[in-house]
Amino acid sequence: MNTGILSATLAFLCWGLFPLYFHAIGDVPPLQILAHRVLWSLLFLVIVLAVRRQWAWLNLVRRPRVFGSFVASALLLSINWLIYIWAVNNGHVIESSLGYFINPLVNIMFGSMLLKERLRRAQWMAIGVAALGVAWLTWQAGTVPWVALALAISFGGYGLLRKTAALGALEGLSFETMVLFPLAAAYVVWLSVHGQNAFINTESNTTRGLLVAAGPITAIPLVLFAAGARKIPMSVLGLLQYLSPTMQFLLGVWLFHEAFTAARLVGFVLIWLALALYAAEGLLNRPQPVAREA
Repeated sequence: MNTGILSATLAFLCWGLFPLYFHAIGDVPPLQILAHRVLWSLLFLVIVLAVRRQWAWLNLVRRPRVFGSFVASALLLSINWLIYIWAVNNGHVIESSLGYFINPLVNIMFGSMLLKERLRRAQWMAIGVAALGVAWLTWQAGTVPWVALALAISFGGYGLLRKTAALGALEGLSFETMVLFPLAAAYVVWLSVHGQNAFINTESNTTRGLLVAAGPITAIPLVLFAAGARKIPMSVLGLLQYLSPTMQFLLGVWLFHEAFTAARLVGFVLIWLALALYAAEGLLNRPQPVAREA
């Protein structure tokens, strides 16, 4: 269990530092970053799969239902990535962190609406408090926090599809990047033909190196997460997942100096209260180990 906690913690710490990475390549347009993320991720994943000789799963994706579900999950993943990249590079790190704070509550709402999972009273209360927080932020800003909601809903939908997916984390991400590869490759070729490919045009070798690094930066946290998730209880994993948005929030406030007024703090406090209620409810209702006779 200790190695599982370590693996999961490292994964969430990596994701929490993502704003630093995307901010470092902020001169590259978000859609180009997304395209390169797909290209270099696929290259890295193919190398990993080749080393592990892990190809048997390709037989599964020939089934129409499996293929269709991963096309849908690839679309949601690309939308989530694109919105997140745009948000970080346009001064919305705090709002993007809000999206991932809200995400667990979106997950349980999707479970109730689409999987017919029965929610307990405290879970409904958590959703209600979170909705109150979003309503407060909307009223204060005069506009819906669409970045946060779009990130939470797209990743919640992605998680819903992956919950019942036929492939594991590594294989699933590999196939999703395979689905996105033709579009990403065609876009990069089009950019190159029109002289707009930032990878070629940039004078910074650092930028090129960081774009190539998108492969391992994307895949390694996912592999760590998958390894950790198999070894630790869901209740522990659920608490660890708040490391990432907390780190992103702190980066937005302290490093990127994004505006964070007292009125905005009230909305965040309501969201955090909802998450505390959700976490406490999960801990209180987790299955108890069965006592064994001596």
